[in-house]
Amino acid sequence: MKIIIVEDEQRAREGLAKLITSLSSEYEVIGQAGNGQSALDMILKYQPDVIFTDIKMPIMDGITMTRMVRAHGIKSEFVVISAYGDFDMARQFISLGVAEYMLKPVTKESLELTLKRLQIRLGGGNMNATESHVSLREQYPEAHPLILKALDIIERCYSGKINQKELAQELNVSAEYFSYLFAKNTGKTFSNFIRDYRIEQAKFLYRKGELDKKEVPYAVGFSDAKYFCQVFKKVTGETPSEYLLKIL
Repeated sequence: MKIIIVEDEQRAREGLAKLITSLSSEYEVIGQAGNGQSALDMILKYQPDVIFTDIKMPIMDGITMTRMVRAHGIKSEFVVISAYGDFDMARQFISLGVAEYMLKPVTKESLELTLKRLQIRLGGGNMNATESHVSLREQYPEAHPLILKALDIIERCYSGKINQKELAQELNVSAEYFSYLFAKNTGKTFSNFIRDYRIEQAKFLYRKGELDKKEVPYAVGFSDAKYFCQVFKKVTGETPSEYLLKIL
């Protein structure tokens, strides 16, 4: 996995690079930049798999840089690193297909989970050409246009953090109206929908069989394997082990 880090604070930038490379020899930091403009030139040249970016930076901020990268058709995965007070600004990245957010200071545990999810996405972990995939839009063809947009975001972002209130803000509607509209169109509350969708994706990954079964919970957005097992049984009526025995 080739990685570029964009952060205007040199110590933070170099510390993150050191932490990333300490986790696995598969993670290679191929470049570092202190502002969005320098980073853009580097990204266009090297086209990395993953870009870690701060939001507020001199010359060109992270949002502008991300828009320009996307405008050039580059499909790199983005990880936004933000201070707590910048989170409203970070929401703007949702429309650019950014699924991963990390709050400063970045911890080893959170970084490891994030990189594992990215590795799975880069390897095509959510899709399989040999197994038919029905998009959420196809499952809810009559849904309200706002809900269709929400479903698109869920498909892209379910393996990371996804919040109903922030999604409503991104779609420029109140949280209350979004909650009502989502339940009306899908027949489920937002939280139950996300829960069930993550479990369906977990079942898909188990059937696919290319990922170590121990990694599946983290691939679908859970940070605790024990809790994942509890949710899996609640949704499916069987434990992951029982499901695996049935499909093997």
